[in-house]
Amino acid sequence: MAPAALFLLLAVALSLAMTGAWLAVVRGASSGWVDATWSFLVGAAGIAVALTPVAGWEGDVQRRLVVALIAVLWSCRLGFHIVLRTLHGGEDPRYARLKKEWGDGWKSRLWFFLQIQAAAALLLAATIFLAARNPAPGLRWSDIAGIAILVAAVLGEGLADAQLARFRSDPANRGKVCDAGLWGLSRHPNYFFQWLGWTGYAVIAIGPAGTWPWGWTALAGPAFMYWLLVHVSGIPPLEAHMLRSRGVAFAAYAKRVNAFWPGFNTKERPT
Repeated sequence: MAPAALFLLLAVALSLAMTGAWLAVVRGASSGWVDATWSFLVGAAGIAVALTPVAGWEGDVQRRLVVALIAVLWSCRLGFHIVLRTLHGGEDPRYARLKKEWGDGWKSRLWFFLQIQAAAALLLAATIFLAARNPAPGLRWSDIAGIAILVAAVLGEGLADAQLARFRSDPANRGKVCDAGLWGLSRHPNYFFQWLGWTGYAVIAIGPAGTWPWGWTALAGPAFMYWLLVHVSGIPPLEAHMLRSRGVAFAAYAKRVNAFWPGFNTKERPT
């Protein structure tokens, strides 16, 4: 199969799958299923681009298998976490806010919004494709480094989600802002580790010597994910919700903890 044909089929499949998620929400399902669907789709797309035979892009079989396995691991961990959160937490406040802002036309606007998410999944799948198709024979030190980054990202994101869930499960913390564990180093450690994982794919794609030109284009994956999480659909709407629901407590938290990069921030700054 040619690369263009693979990505054309993948684009159609992603679009149809996100349309299915849209239909579910329009018919009354919780909007949390949208993010769960997207997470599983990225993993499925990762398997497809890593393992489908592509003429001229054979890559190394070991590398392709490892990349596919890690894509599945990341996808399943995040996807099932969102499923459990949706089952117990109800409507996602970000989507609830969008519905309110969009008014009567929210159904059509939501469809377009989810098609943008399908396009984002396609771009991220291209990053996985480049990591899997690096032509260097055998697993090299760059593969080990990339795998280590990806495993650390999956474990770190899982730990952050577990710490937040444990904090929320305590009735004494109702109305408070979680600043325990990783949440004391970053206001969004789960987003940070999600971004970090995509840098792992880029390291694998670039390879040990960086002589494969296509490998460097995989940097578009972490760059795009950073922009998405920090400036578009991640931090901005979530922090707007937190300011509405937690008010002064979240404003104080924002002054002493970095938004994205983990670290200790004692400098007071406007919120």
